[in-house]
This record gives sequence, structure tokens and C-alpha cells, in this order.
Amino acid sequence: MAMETDKQGIRLQKVLARLGFGSRRVCEELIASCRVSVNGSIVDLGCRVDPLRDVVEVDNIPVSIEPDLVYYLVNKPAGTIVTADDPENRPLLIDLLPPFPRVFSVGRLDYDTEGLIIFTNDGTLANLLTHPSSGVEKEYLVRTFKDPSKLALRRLREGVEIEPGVITAPAKVGHISPMLVKIIICEGRNRQVRKMFAEVGYPVKRLVRTRIGPIRDQQLSPGTWRILSSEEIRLLSYASSNSPKRAKLTR
Repeated sequence: MAMETDKQGIRLQKVLARLGFGSRRVCEELIASCRVSVNGSIVDLGCRVDPLRDVVEVDNIPVSIEPDLVYYLVNKPAGTIVTADDPENRPLLIDLLPPFPRVFSVGRLDYDTEGLIIFTNDGTLANLLTHPSSGVEKEYLVRTFKDPSKLALRRLREGVEIEPGVITAPAKVGHISPMLVKIIICEGRNRQVRKMFAEVGYPVKRLVRTRIGPIRDQQLSPGTWRILSSEEIRLLSYASSNSPKRAKLTR
């Protein structure tokens, strides 16, 4: 049974359309298909929501509806710190971004690592992306000091012990050219890629993250940022869910 309509708040289809789920008509079809819930209950077309109070899910995936949420995609240059402060007074990546609203990084990239990272004030999406069970792929280009052997690449694919008792999950590994490897992992352990390559005998010379789930941007220069689109935010939410009901929404 659908949840009783709340006469207060904003119409749910309007909220979903604003978030990039499609036109009002498409969002009405989502609701009518019983794919949308509010506070754990399936709702009908007359439902209104309070963005500050209600919890909305589409296909069992939480959707952030709070006002004033921002999502920045940043291309981190080497020699910058992702945390909000640094006792050594090294350059902070967050200083590149607008001071308000206050945002935080989704995951980490170490001081020498370059590439894509997301900053947001959306705790729901951040938790989805960083949860150990999310399975969101992170793609890196790795420059090594010498060309990795076939055995080393096979070990990376199968998983290696980077700390006592800590074995990485199988990775996707491609040999791009001499001393250049593409690796895709679904974990987020501290300095994981560097530790993996060191373990197989090929220390990293340069490391660049080129993709986070469905998000990549070859046009974004190091040290610059842009706002993620509604479509990109929606795709990130779906990529971070292991729900068996995950489905690609149509416009």
C-alpha cells in the first residue's frame, strides 16, 4: 500500500526531476511503478516531501534531497594535501574550492598522487561511495621505474599481501606501454596501489587516478575543478549500490 500523501512540502516528482532523474513525466512514472519510497514506505503520485526531514530512496538507493548540496570534481596535482589542514603547512587542495558551503573529500589521495577526487557536503553519497561494500571502481595510470613482468602483472590481478594478513581483492590490470600500467581496484585502502606495486617489485614513479566509478574527465586540468552534473551524481549513487534492484533509469 502506498504511503498516505502529505499535504505539506514539495511534490516528490519535482524533487526527483531537479536531481536529474528525468522530466516530471519520467519521475511520475518512477513513482507510479513503485520504485520510490519515502521514510521506508512506497509512495503515490500525490506525495510531498520535506527535504530537511524525509529520506527518499529510488530502487532501494538513498537519494540526497537536502537543499544547498554541492558536488565538486577536482583534478588534484601532485604536492597537495587532501585533508582540511596540515601541520607542515603544505598546499591544501580544499583551498582551490569556494569557502562556502564547507565540503569534505570523498576518500583520499596521498601527497604525491594526482588525479580525480570528489568534494561534497552530501554525507549520504559520501558514505555510499566509501563504504567497503560499495564496490565502486577506481582507475589509475601507474608509471613505474622499470617495465613490470608478466608474473608481476598476474600477481596484481590475483591480489597481493600489502600488509601482514591483508590481501587485496583481484584487480583489473592492463599493460599500456613500457613502464605504464592501468589498474582498476574496488577497494580504498591507504596507499593501496603504491603498496601493491612495491610488493611485486615495481615501485611507483607516478600515480594518477583517472576515473571514479562512471566519472572521468580528460579535459579537467590539474589544479582545477568543476561542478558535477545531476546525471553524474545520479550515476555515482547507482554505481555505489550493490542492490539487486539496481537499474539504469531511462529518460
